[in-house]
Amino acid sequence: MKSTLSQILGLCAVAMSAACEPPEPTDNLDPITKAQIEDALAQFEADPRSFMNALPQKVGAVSPAFSADVVASKSFITAKNVLRKDSPTDAPGSNDQAKNLVDSLTVTTLSDMHSIRSSSLPESAWSDDYWGLYAGATAKRYSDPAFPAGEDWKVLTDYVRNKQPVNADDLSPAEKYDLLVGDTGKTLTKFNLDEGKPYYTSSGKVETWMGICHGWAPASFMLQRPTKVLEVLAADGKTKIKFYPSDIKALGSLLWANTNPATKFIGGRCDVKDPSKDTSGRIKDQACRDTNAGTWHLAVVNQIGKARRSMVVDATYDYEVWNQPMYGYSYSYFNPQTNKAYATLSYAKVAVADYTNDKFKAYRAPGTTHIVGVSMDARWTVETRPNHNTPDSANKDAISGARYLYTLELDASGKIIGGEWHQNAHPDFLWVPNPGARAVSASEPTGTQPVWDGKTAVPTTWQTAARTSSVYGQPLATVVESLVRLSRQ
Repeated sequence: MKSTLSQILGLCAVAMSAACEPPEPTDNLDPITKAQIEDALAQFEADPRSFMNALPQKVGAVSPAFSADVVASKSFITAKNVLRKDSPTDAPGSNDQAKNLVDSLTVTTLSDMHSIRSSSLPESAWSDDYWGLYAGATAKRYSDPAFPAGEDWKVLTDYVRNKQPVNADDLSPAEKYDLLVGDTGKTLTKFNLDEGKPYYTSSGKVETWMGICHGWAPASFMLQRPTKVLEVLAADGKTKIKFYPSDIKALGSLLWANTNPATKFIGGRCDVKDPSKDTSGRIKDQACRDTNAGTWHLAVVNQIGKARRSMVVDATYDYEVWNQPMYGYSYSYFNPQTNKAYATLSYAKVAVADYTNDKFKAYRAPGTTHIVGVSMDARWTVETRPNHNTPDSANKDAISGARYLYTLELDASGKIIGGEWHQNAHPDFLWVPNPGARAVSASEPTGTQPVWDGKTAVPTTWQTAARTSSVYGQPLATVVESLVRLSRQ
């Protein structure tokens, strides 16, 4: 196709004029999408530095936000590392390969990906709260009408410590758990209430962005969705407790937040608020360039499109709370030389020698023979407010996402070997629990366990183990998984 196009251009110039262009190829890209992509590319061409520093186009719902002062100061860049999952300390170059993340790297060329240019998982990861520490995390009485408004950690947590709700149904997830396992010392509740204390003591406030989304994100697709309200018997053998889907999700998120199941990571980690950039706006510091565009494309298509399993995207490049579980994607192409958008790969692929206005020429991967532009609409599940609505289903999940523009570098065989982002605001960190990984508490009962039916108190061995694991903020996996199972019956 390259030589044919070159011939057309040459003949056109001879027969007519240097300004003559070949006829537009027939292509089936949606006209609205085509116009949007080409408008964005025109902005990039006119002022690449400003475009590189702009935020990508958002789609869908908006997840919980950082406060205006945090956004303005860019302190979220350093703040997000306080509570995120631990990341590797290797240089990004040694930890930026899709094969180190995905379940199986089965497609590496765009032609092999042709049939899965658009893909969504059979069901989205379930939405839930990120359980902000300022409100007591999972000890927050989210359905209690008397629960104080505002963001003052001490006011909110003192209410839970000192007041009983009028309706026992309005107890927090952590309080219900303590009742279930017979913990009269309310160990799990106290752990959650105290999570914000160090921050409040040192600065007089607990930032509203602090929470357990690093637990919710993996739990949302590693644990099945709780669907119905569940009434079970407390450890005292008399009290009935109602666990709503939001309560069970909260305990699952807490379990995954405070334990360490086997997990794979790729991407960079940058603590610099304003890293230096070149004339095109490209960040110079390798650690702050985060996940390579080629790695991103390979990871998304192989994990979502082929493995059919979610992964977690650290999407905190602006105001969104990070750690979002991927749901789906769709992509089309653009020709980086002409800045025209297409659905057809052959129209968008350009030989390196013919790409005369490449702003990232100095950074292309060795062995690159062709470059192709990609516009990907990535979609992920975002947080929602907890509630007593039941049953829960995927149509109650909130889906958000963004459109990313980037170029991919192809070798002579068509294999993706690298890429360059058209915007610095892109996912910087990707991670996923190993297939079949299970989050378990420090004192998890071992061996074959009885099947708890909810109509009797949980086994005494579970009660004992629960009081120990709650010291570490870990509900028992045995209890959480039993609640999930019973809520789905």
